[in-house]
Amino acid sequence: MTARDIFHQSVKQGLTKLGWIITADPLVIQFGGVSLYIDLGAEQLLAAEKDGQRIAVEVKSFLGPSILSDFHTALGQFLNYRLALSANDPQRVLYLAVPVDTYESFFTLPFTQASVLQYKIPLLVYHPETEEITQWIS
Repeated sequence: MTARDIFHQSVKQGLTKLGWIITADPLVIQFGGVSLYIDLGAEQLLAAEKDGQRIAVEVKSFLGPSILSDFHTALGQFLNYRLALSANDPQRVLYLAVPVDTYESFFTLPFTQASVLQYKIPLLVYHPETEEITQWIS
């Protein structure tokens, strides 16, 4: 199993505060002969359910030496996880969770906005210190 992202618990608490029930921590997907823990290294996927809606959340901290490299990694993971979910659990919507400061400084740039739009990446913006979800962007 992979290690948890530094902000894993903050996002989990933020979802719980909003009434989500955590149903898998991590959500393990089998696809094409591969077991996906929906994260590499220091990140983790949460699965939650509310009012019949089912989501999966890929938590990212974006604390590496290169935010662009972190974004490339997150995008690749997100696309692979969405592919696996579409085959195994097509009703579950995958979100990419990003810290509010990263959202405000990087995800508002034209390049990042174009990528998010092109690849149809729903975002969940969270505040790591207050353990709150501040925005849902579909």
